[in-house]
Amino acid sequence: MSQQTVQSQIFQGLEQSSWQALDAFPGTHILPLAEPIHQGSIHRLRMEAGTVIPLHTHPCDEYVYVLSGTLKTGERLCDSGTFWFTPAGVTQGPHTALTEVELLTVRLGPMGTFEAVVEPIPILQLESTTEIV
Repeated sequence: MSQQTVQSQIFQGLEQSSWQALDAFPGTHILPLAEPIHQGSIHRLRMEAGTVIPLHTHPCDEYVYVLSGTLKTGERLCDSGTFWFTPAGVTQGPHTALTEVELLTVRLGPMGTFEAVVEPIPILQLESTTEIV
């Protein structure tokens, strides 16, 4: 929804929307909810376990709330219920999903730039075996 004069509340159920794969970030799906300002976004984001969103900046403020799951953002572990704010121009990430994660994000402007995309990493690794000679 872009800025417009609204005369009543607008409600949106999940049955009226569909999740979209974000090809730029394998293992992610986005559910756009609204465009509060030009090029801004209010959306839900799902990340499969092992998904990595690389270091990046946005030329605008961004607000993120963890709805479910656990991710590491930079050196900080963020569980369900964590909220963070990143001011415009501040480098953030990488965001690494340690479990399946769902976020609610409010971005008040354009997307910004990202470093090279990282392929999803395996979260569960097999124990290494020692070869006896």
